[in-house]
This record gives sequence, C-alpha cells and structure tokens, in this order.
Amino acid sequence: MYEILVYLFENCRQADVAYDRESVAKKLSAAGFEDSDISEALHWLAGVGHAGNAVSLPESRSSFRVFAPRELTKLDSACRGFLMTLEHSGILDARNRELVIERALAASGDSLSLDQLKLVVLMVLWNQQTPTSQLLAEELFSGAGNRLPS
Repeated sequence: MYEILVYLFENCRQADVAYDRESVAKKLSAAGFEDSDISEALHWLAGVGHAGNAVSLPESRSSFRVFAPRELTKLDSACRGFLMTLEHSGILDARNRELVIERALAASGDSLSLDQLKLVVLMVLWNQQTPTSQLLAEELFSGAGNRLPS
C-alpha cells in the first residue's frame, strides 16, 4: 500500500485521486501494481476524506493527548513523539492529528515505522489540501524508497 501512496503523491493530482478513482486505478494497474493493493490503497485514501468530522478539539497548549492501548501498539514512542512535535510546531492541528492517528490505525500491519507514519501524515495533509512548505514535504517524503512492504 505504501508504494502506491508514494506513486500517487509523485504522479497524480489530488483532485484526480479524490474524484476520478477509476482512472487512477487504471493508471496504477498500468504501472504494475496488483489489483488487491490498488483497492486497499484507494480504500485507505477514501477514509481520509470521510474521517475526522468537524468535531471541536481543544488546542494542544491547553490539553494533553493520552494514547489508547491500540494506538500505543501501532505507534511506537518515536512515532508518537513525531506527531506531538508536528502538533506543537503548528504543522498539525488537533483535528488533523486525530485524522493521522485514525488513518495510521487503519493502515495494514501491527505497527508503523516512522517513515510509514511520515507518509501517512503527508497523505493526510495532501488529501486535506493543507498548504505545506517544500522543506516539510521533503522531510515527510524522505526515505520513500525505504518503506517496508505493505
């Protein structure tokens, strides 16, 4: 799944992924990805658009985020620290942080590496059309070729 997400980020426009999934699926198939992996990745991406309804969450400066046992299992201390760093630096707001955590839990596998979490963050911000600096995008996208298989 992660290789497909990298491919989509590099080769597709966000609007195509959001509104023309059939064409995107054909493009991915032509690029050599397996149909089951394409389906998993597109289903995962669809969840980005449907998750995180407009629930009001407290700002990180006035609250403390406690991770549930399932979140602790999926996200190691490096991943959790990275999320908190992004939030405290203003890159993620509380709503996007929760969306990243929800999408991380929806990703396949028992746990995520830091590189995989960075890709989840990048895809959430990309899908939400959140403006990001070039430097941030490069940091989140670094190591894309070193991701574990889906």
